Amino acid sequence: MRSHWLSLEPGRPTKESPVSQSSSRLAALVEPAAELTTDEVRRYSRHLIIPDVGMSGQKRMKNAKVLVIGAGGLGSPALLYLAAAGVGTLGIAEFDTVDESNLQRQVIHGVSDIDKPKGQSAKESIAEINPYVEVVLHEERLDNDNVMSVFEGYDLIVDGTDNFATRYMVNDAAYFLKIPYVWGSIYRFDGQASVFAPSLGDDLPCYRCLYPEPPPPGMVPSCAEGGVLGVLCASIGSIQVNEAIKLITGIGDPIAGKLMIYDALEMEYRKLKVRKDPNCALCGENATVTGLIDYDAFCGAVSDEAAEAAAGSTISVVTLEKMLEEREAGERDFVLVDVREPNEAEINHIPGAVLIPKGEFLNGNALSQLPSDKQVVMHCKSGVRSAETLAIVKGAGYADAVHVGGGVVAWVSQIDPSQPTY
Repeated sequence: MRSHWLSLEPGRPTKESPVSQSSSRLAALVEPAAELTTDEVRRYSRHLIIPDVGMSGQKRMKNAKVLVIGAGGLGSPALLYLAAAGVGTLGIAEFDTVDESNLQRQVIHGVSDIDKPKGQSAKESIAEINPYVEVVLHEERLDNDNVMSVFEGYDLIVDGTDNFATRYMVNDAAYFLKIPYVWGSIYRFDGQASVFAPSLGDDLPCYRCLYPEPPPPGMVPSCAEGGVLGVLCASIGSIQVNEAIKLITGIGDPIAGKLMIYDALEMEYRKLKVRKDPNCALCGENATVTGLIDYDAFCGAVSDEAAEAAAGSTISVVTLEKMLEEREAGERDFVLVDVREPNEAEINHIPGAVLIPKGEFLNGNALSQLPSDKQVVMHCKSGVRSAETLAIVKGAGYADAVHVGGGVVAWVSQIDPSQPTY
C-alpha cells in the first residue's frame, strides 16, 4: 500500500482511530439575514428543502462573509461552490495573474483570462454563477503588514495557500483575530483538509498543534515542482466548502480536531484525531508566539548550507549562455548538470546539460558521476534544488562549482522563449 503524503508534513497527529459522530455541534457562526427575496428562494430551493439547511441556514449563508485566500487550485472550486451556495460576501485575496499552466486545475479561469489578474477573473466568473454575491478583492500579497487588516470583518477564512510561510502566517493571524478557518493542502495524488478553530472550543487545535515546525527546506516540493492531479483540487476544495457551510449554518459535525486525508490513487479517505498540543507555541499553556513573526525565516526557502554555498557561486542564464558558446568553441570546459526529475527534463531543457536528479546527490551516488578535472555547473527549475545540490558538491571538494540562478525558468524567459514553461 502506498505511504500517505501525511509524512511529508512533519507533526504529531495521533494514530488513526475511528471517529464517531458527536451529538454536540458547534454553534452557527453567522446570524440569519432578515429575508430571502423571491428570486433567491427560487435559486436556492434545493437547499431550502433540506431540513438541516432550510430557510434559516440559507439566510445565514446570505449573511456570511467568507475570505478565500488564493484563486488557484483550491481557491477555484471553493469560490465557485461558495458562490453557488449563496454566501453573501466573498473576499478574494489574490495578487497573481492567470497563466496557461493554471488552466489544468484552476477551473474558475479560462483561456480568455490568460494574463488577467486572477482576482478579477474570479470575480467575473462568480458574477456569471451568482449575481447576488458581493465580491471584495484584496489584490495584494498577504504579509505581516496587511494580513490582520485584510482578515478583519470576515466570519470565516478558507485557506488555499501553497507555501508553508503563508500557512503559518494565516494560522497565527486567524488565531489572534479569533476567526476559524478551513485549511486544505494538495500534492500530486494526495490531499489533506481540516478546520482550525481554537476560538470555538478550548480543546480545539490550531495548525501549529498538528505541524509545530515546517519541514526542512527542500524536503517537500511545491506543486510547481512536484505537480498535482488537476481533479484533486476539486476533491479537497469541495471538502473545504462543505466544512465552511457546516460552520456557517451550525449543522453537522465539522472536522475541527480532525485531519481528513485523501489518497486519489487508492480512492481512500482516512480521518485522524488531532488533539490540542498543551506545548503549542501559539495556543499552548506557555505560548511563545505572541505576535506575527518572520515567516520566511521560520520556514526557510533553502537551508543555511545551501544559502552559504550559493553566495558568490551563482551565475545568471546570460553568463551560462556565454559559457556554453565558449565550450562549443573549445575555449572552456565544464559539465552542466540538470538536477530535475526526468519527466521535467522532457518538458524543457538547457542544451548540453546532463541529467542527474537531486535524489542522486542526496544518496551520494551522483558524486561518482562528476568529473574531477572540470568545473561543475548545476541548474534546476528555479534555482532552489540546484542550490541544495551545490552545497553537497562543494562539500565534496568541488570548490569552483556554481549553480544557475533562476534555473530553466529564467533560461526560457530570457534566452529561449520558444520552449514551453511549467
